[in-house]
Amino acid sequence: MSGDEAPSLWERISLPSIPKEVGRKISQLEQEFVRAELEQLRKQIPVLRPLYARRNALVASKELQDADFWPRVFANAPQEIDEYILASDAAVISQCLKNLTIERCDVDENGSGGDPRSVRFTFEFATGEEENPYFTNAQLVKEFHYRTKISKTPKGKRHVWEGYVSTPVRINWKKDQDLTKGLLDAACDLYEAEQKKGAGVDRTTLPEYEKLITKLEEASAEADALVGDEEEEADEEYLPGGVSFFNFFGYRGNTVTAEESAAAEKEEAERWQKIENGEKVDDEDDEDDDEDDDIDEEEESIATIEIFPAADDIAVALADDVWPNALKYYVQSYEVANDFDDEMDIEELDDDEGEDDEDRPAKKVKT
Repeated sequence: MSGDEAPSLWERISLPSIPKEVGRKISQLEQEFVRAELEQLRKQIPVLRPLYARRNALVASKELQDADFWPRVFANAPQEIDEYILASDAAVISQCLKNLTIERCDVDENGSGGDPRSVRFTFEFATGEEENPYFTNAQLVKEFHYRTKISKTPKGKRHVWEGYVSTPVRINWKKDQDLTKGLLDAACDLYEAEQKKGAGVDRTTLPEYEKLITKLEEASAEADALVGDEEEEADEEYLPGGVSFFNFFGYRGNTVTAEESAAAEKEEAERWQKIENGEKVDDEDDEDDDEDDDIDEEEESIATIEIFPAADDIAVALADDVWPNALKYYVQSYEVANDFDDEMDIEELDDDEGEDDEDRPAKKVKT
């Protein structure tokens, strides 16, 4: 053994991995990457809009309407979306979804305006008792606005939150057809009650809050029971999260107005400009603070009533992947079906050969 002993495990995990000054430079460079990527996205939007309009016209044509364009796209969607679609959700999408439009709603025709990450989803569904036995809505429009919020944590630490803010959208379910089992209605009821009371209301004092919490607890208990007693069924019908994809329409994210976000973005831009100029900023994050302190009260409050916490990730996957690549996913849905048919043909051929072998008389062995 050499004279220099290697540091113990405790010493190794206790050693700082990145010096503070290097961390500042990394953060600064990351911010520059983000700004460059957003500028690139902003420039793409007016260029791609006419192409998406042509694609929408094609999807609306009788040929593709009869060929179930969007149901096929969703059936072939990437794993991060597919894992949240239950069999009951897939039945609604397959039977009723006619069109989907995704727009960068805060950016105008010239590429100017707000944050290009903000998106509007317009789902169009069949109507009528036979065509849609689930709900009466012809359209469901859900907007996700990308906002920034600067606040102080209980310990006085400066906290910057960035993410999607949205308003719950109600679905008018027909009798006994609510796939969300009352969760979406409860989320909408609470939001509407808060709006009636006005800004500053303590949502935890509202009866609608208690109703939503009860619904969430019931959904969690039901999922836990199925996982424990019928694991295979739970895997298929309730995981992950045990909730319908249609709870997507109940997502809230945080409480940040457009005006609050604009002020926070301006403050952040000025702060980063000082850092780039080599100036000292007084409100740098304290690395000694606990991570548990890195959250404000409203953030935590919204998290307790979120009925579909992954909705923002789903929104990004739909807007950044499924929407631009919809034609590819549609074509691939036929390729997958053909591959499946080929596999079935091979299996049937093998089975037939096996049956022929069984029916064929055995040859006599010469002695």
